[in-house]
Parts: sequence; C-alpha cells; structure tokens
Amino acid sequence: MPDEPGPEGEDLRKTKAGLDERISALRESRKPAPRRESKYSAASLAWRMVLELVIGMMIGLAMGWGLDSLFGTIPVFLAIFGILGFAAGVRTMMRSADEVKRKRAQALKAGPGDRVAPGGRGGTE
Repeated sequence: MPDEPGPEGEDLRKTKAGLDERISALRESRKPAPRRESKYSAASLAWRMVLELVIGMMIGLAMGWGLDSLFGTIPVFLAIFGILGFAAGVRTMMRSADEVKRKRAQALKAGPGDRVAPGGRGGTE
C-alpha cells in the first residue's frame, strides 16, 4: 500500500540526513581563510601617500611657473602655487589615511571570519 510509510521512507530520511551532514561538513572544510593584510600593502600605501604629496607639489609648481612665464614676473606665482600644491598634497594624504583608518575599523567590526569588501568604498569594489 503506497499511502503507509514503510521501511523505504525511513531509509530515505536517514540517507537525506546523512547527506545533509556530509554537505555541511564539506562546506565547513571549504570555507575561505580570513583575509590577512599583506606585507606589501603597507609599502604600497606609503608609496601612494608619497606620490600624492609629490604630484600635488609638482602640479602647483608647474602652474606657478606657467603663470610666471605668462606674466613675466619674478617667481611669485611659483612660490604661491608651490605652497598651495604642497597643501593640496597634504590634504590628499590625510584623506587617504582616513580611508585606510575607516577600512581597518570596518574590518575589525566585521570580525575575523567575515569578508570585507576591499577598498572600503561602500563595499562595491
């Protein structure tokens, strides 16, 4: 009689439970390891900050030199725009440092086993 549960139904439930256990054990063994910070990431961050400062200064100096050449003045604009370029470079460096600080705080808040999106920009990268 097909309506009554028999030994075949019990065997199917035991087999299904065994398969579920095996699948969960396999998923646990294949979980990705928590991401650790590379030893090169600190060096790349340092180079990024140095380049931001130097490029800011160079852009300011180039603008000042161009204006001095255009107006035929002594290096007044060169000095002014050099200082402004330095200030812009420092400001950009501070933004980068704040970005790294927020990303690390987010990683600590997420916990050691959770994945955090790289880049720290809204989790889209």
